[in-house]
Amino acid sequence: MATLNKLMLIGRLTRDPEATATPTGVRIIKFGFAVGRSRKNPQTGQWENDPNPLFIDCEAFTRPDARRDLVSLIQQYCRKGDQLYIEGRLQLDQWDDKTTGQKRSKHKLVVDNLEFLGSKQGGEGGGGGGMGGSVGGSRPAASRGAPSNYNVPPDDYGPDAPDMGPPAPMGGGGSGDEIPF
Repeated sequence: MATLNKLMLIGRLTRDPEATATPTGVRIIKFGFAVGRSRKNPQTGQWENDPNPLFIDCEAFTRPDARRDLVSLIQQYCRKGDQLYIEGRLQLDQWDDKTTGQKRSKHKLVVDNLEFLGSKQGGEGGGGGGMGGSVGGSRPAASRGAPSNYNVPPDDYGPDAPDMGPPAPMGGGGSGDEIPF
C-alpha cells in the first residue's frame, strides 16, 4: 500500500526561529507559521484576511554530516513576518503533561525544503513582495542577502531518518501573487 505525507504551504512566520542542538550534534530550529485563505472581495477589490488562520509549529533539522545546512539558512535569513514557501511532512508529537500527568499530542510540520518569498515589511523582499507595515524590526529577506527563490533540497528528514536519496528537482519562481496577511 502506498502512502504519502507531504505538505506544501505559503505563509508567514509568527515568531523568530529558535535554534537548539542535541547531544549527538543534530541542530534543530523551531518556528511558528501561519497560513490563511485570504481572498479578494469582488465588490470592493480589497483583500480580506481569513478570520480563522491556521497556526502550525514547524521544525527543521541539520545533521553534522548533512550536505546542506537548513538550520543556518533559516536562522540567518528568516524573521517574524517573513513570507515563505515550505515543504515538509506532518509528524505527531506525544508527551505526558508535567502538571496533570495526562497524555498530550500535537501535529507539527517537519520542514525539508523552503523558498524565500519576501517579508511583511514593504515590497523590498523577494518574489512575493509584501503588504507594508513593520514587524518587530524585521528586514526583508532579500536585503539580508537571501536569494528570493532559493530552493533548498531535502536531504534529512529529522534526527533518526534514513538517507532517502537525492530529491526530485523543484520548479523555480513563483506566481507573483501576494498573500495579504
